[in-house]
Amino acid sequence: MTRTAGPAVDDRDAVTETLAKLPRVVDLLAARAEEHDRDGTFPYQGIEAVHEAGLLTLTVGARFGGAGGTLTDTVRLLAQLGRGDASVAVLTAFTLLQHAEQARTGAWPTAGYRKFLTESRRGPALVNTLRAEPGQAGGLPATVARWDGEAWRLTGRKSDCAGAEALAWMAVSARTEEQVPRVGVFLVRGDSDGVEIDPTWDQLGLRASAGHDVLLDGVRVGPEGALRLAVPGSAGPAEQAAAETTRAWQDLALSAVQLGVARAAQDWLVRFLQQRTPANLSEPLATLPRYRTALGETELALIGAEELVHGLAAGVDRGEAAAVARTGAAQLLVNRAVTTAVQQAVALTGNPGLSRRHPLERYLRDVLSGRTYFPADEVVLEAVGRSTLDRAARKS
Repeated sequence: MTRTAGPAVDDRDAVTETLAKLPRVVDLLAARAEEHDRDGTFPYQGIEAVHEAGLLTLTVGARFGGAGGTLTDTVRLLAQLGRGDASVAVLTAFTLLQHAEQARTGAWPTAGYRKFLTESRRGPALVNTLRAEPGQAGGLPATVARWDGEAWRLTGRKSDCAGAEALAWMAVSARTEEQVPRVGVFLVRGDSDGVEIDPTWDQLGLRASAGHDVLLDGVRVGPEGALRLAVPGSAGPAEQAAAETTRAWQDLALSAVQLGVARAAQDWLVRFLQQRTPANLSEPLATLPRYRTALGETELALIGAEELVHGLAAGVDRGEAAAVARTGAAQLLVNRAVTTAVQQAVALTGNPGLSRRHPLERYLRDVLSGRTYFPADEVVLEAVGRSTLDRAARKS
């Protein structure tokens, strides 16, 4: 839980103490994950468990009385939560990312953020940045902010808003209704007049994450709640660097959730191979070389993906521009590795792996649906290709 200001405390000790509570929380999440997945219900008890352990505010900055968890701490935390319940892990990720960005940039007004922290001490306070819009394909946001002389009025629809029904705050991207539109983020209370949740989320996986549409109809936001308003393309080097770091945190945080799901699938596969003895065999499947070889292939892929995420996270924490630049590519590599690993687990187990009596098919659905929060493969590949060409041009 967020600490109030007081005598100096060793923040690393605070982080270590908080992360030590992970195993119990993961067990609690895993015990309810199947129920929430089957019913598509919001995991309130899971979020409460994460909150009570102090994990939901791990990245609150030290200047705000928090532990100041790093990106390395964050990916470690989310990989473990992903083993228990991917939906809870995703919801936790977006809240941790918002606190971490505030610690780095201080973009929120002090009074508003202090209020948010007070709510975080009283109970789980979720926050998410709402960017996606139906049919969006680049360009300015369709959501409009109109100045009425005293406040901004937001109107629009946002889609795939993880945690929509339970968000304490929403950071909504929008464009201003001005002759030269500016784009920024507007802080909206989840219970504001004019906010409506359209329960559209009915995905293959991550079913408990409640990524519904959010409708905004003239929602009032005071002038202090408009953050980083600027004409597109006018950001200077410092603003661009800050935005790239924010993107790097999200790339690796959500990749860590995917890794957690894949590890849960791998654990289940190992138990299955150790316990399954077909009628035509006298020993379990784990004794057969072809199964051990296949298991070795998936383990190899997951080790590589984990080392990539943790290594880049450490680099981002050290402020290395090269690490920040590679997280987009890493996200795609990790997604491919975990998807292949879980699909391989299903292939090795046959019918049992596809049965809803076992969690493996849920792990597969969660991994596939995690792509909702990643850029399209071609977007990542085009950016990597452009960067490669630019690097070659500078050397010539």
